[in-house]
Amino acid sequence: MRVVLQRVNRSSVSVNQMVIGQIGIGLTVLVGFEDSDTAEDIEWIASKIVRLRIFDDEQGVMNLSVQDVNGDILVISQFTLHAKTKKGNRPSYISAAKPDVAIPLYNSFIAVLECELGKGVQRGEFGAHMVVSIENDGPVTIAIDSKNRE
Repeated sequence: MRVVLQRVNRSSVSVNQMVIGQIGIGLTVLVGFEDSDTAEDIEWIASKIVRLRIFDDEQGVMNLSVQDVNGDILVISQFTLHAKTKKGNRPSYISAAKPDVAIPLYNSFIAVLECELGKGVQRGEFGAHMVVSIENDGPVTIAIDSKNRE
């Protein structure tokens, strides 16, 4: 399981020119799944995301979590996080989970993330062509892989 998270001032996701999810201050989380991902991967990453201290405190030091600043989270499914680019110029997505595996993982990830955060999260539409608008704050962008635990 891989995520790329961005600290944002605001973020939204649209499908067919209609906004289906939006947040103010918080995190936009792009998430991709593999067939081998488990509930343990989901729980580890969800906990890490909610507790990661990447928001500024009163001294301007990144010392606060999304929970500490009462921020929101927008989750976007993104199988391309598992792109392999070693051979040729066309990425391979062979290691990305197919929808029959990825959709339940995505739904479980959202449920665990909501539980960890203590409130609902906004989300994109799995499998849809989405337009994501992100106003990255910092910029702060962090990649996390559950298999490497980093």
